[in-house]
Amino acid sequence: MLTDLSLVEARDGLRRRDFSAVELTEAHLDAVAALNPRINAFITVSADMARTQAAAADAALAAGEDRPLLGLPLAIKDLFCTEGVRTTAGSRILEPFVPPYESTVTANLLRDGAVFLGKANLDEFAMGSSNMTSAFGPVRNPWTRRGDNRPLVPGGSSGGSCAAVAARMALGATATDTGGSIRQPASFCGIAGVKPTYGRCSRWGIVAFASSLDQAGPVARTVEDCAVLLGSMAGFDPKDSTSADRAVPDFAAACRRGVRGLRIGVPREYRSDSMPPEIEAMWQQGLAWLRDEGAEIVDVSLPHTKYGLATYYIVAPAEASSNLARYDGVRFGRRVEGEDLTDMYERTRAEGFGAEVRRRVMIGTYVLSAGYYDAYYLRAQKVRALILRDFTDAYAQVDALLTPTAPSAAFAQGDKMDDPVAMYLNDVFTVPASMAGVPGLSVPAGLDGQGLPLGLQVLGRPFDEETVFAVGAVLERAAGFRHLPAIWAGAPA
Repeated sequence: MLTDLSLVEARDGLRRRDFSAVELTEAHLDAVAALNPRINAFITVSADMARTQAAAADAALAAGEDRPLLGLPLAIKDLFCTEGVRTTAGSRILEPFVPPYESTVTANLLRDGAVFLGKANLDEFAMGSSNMTSAFGPVRNPWTRRGDNRPLVPGGSSGGSCAAVAARMALGATATDTGGSIRQPASFCGIAGVKPTYGRCSRWGIVAFASSLDQAGPVARTVEDCAVLLGSMAGFDPKDSTSADRAVPDFAAACRRGVRGLRIGVPREYRSDSMPPEIEAMWQQGLAWLRDEGAEIVDVSLPHTKYGLATYYIVAPAEASSNLARYDGVRFGRRVEGEDLTDMYERTRAEGFGAEVRRRVMIGTYVLSAGYYDAYYLRAQKVRALILRDFTDAYAQVDALLTPTAPSAAFAQGDKMDDPVAMYLNDVFTVPASMAGVPGLSVPAGLDGQGLPLGLQVLGRPFDEETVFAVGAVLERAAGFRHLPAIWAGAPA
């Protein structure tokens, strides 16, 4: 089946004329029609647009064009503005919003010939680790536990993107990562996902959550697929003041480098007595795979790791409260009329924002308020600087770090929902790298005792995604992860 192909396999098949872009796109649209009613990975399906783009790709291929993503069907996280296609950010407040412009990242993908299947579901405004906070309903993980068909979360906030790829509804997808929202759902769904260095991909046209943390990146079935996608997504953008003016390397070529002679760091602070034994065992197995390929394993310290989560949940809500102030019912999006202007603001935001968004806006407003700014926000920024210094010191000794991606496999829908702190702990291994702005990759490395995927996380120096891809590709080959989720493998779902 065409949906069995990886992105690179599909690209090569199109170049050989084994099938057409229209056939490839129709196969994925058929998968969306069959599976999305159960998985809810897409908020909006743009089937007609996809068919038009696929036909144009076939004409370009016939004319001898060879663009990197020509004819390849992708899902777009519904946080990226897409010209003429509704963009909701998973929120009722933006439900009617149709952007008159294209985000830089999606424009880059279109430039390189990609086909857009539709907009992928997400936690509202990317605030969540489960994809349970979307105003358009939760996303269901395509995986299930052995002997237990209770629906599982796909992780978040990029749960729709990751579920769509894992269920073979798209060859790859765009995603965003603020505190782990690419890497954690990639781990939960058994696929690869990359958070690039902050500034590697433009944020222009992406609905903002926390501006100093948000970063776009790809999710796909393989490490090389992610490398190909990032090569198209990345690049300097003068419209984004935080965009880095750096050349985009050949990330896919780096996947063939190997790790011989590299020094791989093991942060001692990522170990804890409460870590599940199977995650510790997988971590040790990953280190053994790298050692067998010629890497040297080195113990390192990131002493401020323990403050990462608390610091993140001050900085991110503070920036969110500022960014979300624009949703007032006046200029765009939902409006709920009131008795006066203030009443209209209150009614619009109360009806338009979900509980998790309201919670984070209130936290952020509190820590930015007079009398608390120095005690919370300013102190958090100082700790953030120390977290970055930890990574800088570690990279003076090693070329990359290896850790687990998440402290558990996917959990059931409804679990942890009543305990926001328990939910926030899902990001304990991913948040420090986000605070430091360094690149990170999650690679599927095996299954837990209940048959659910577990991921390993590779962290690298700023703007050294090439080494991250090199290490990730070695882990991927050694793990030989070929498992399929139940919804695709024919098991009841």
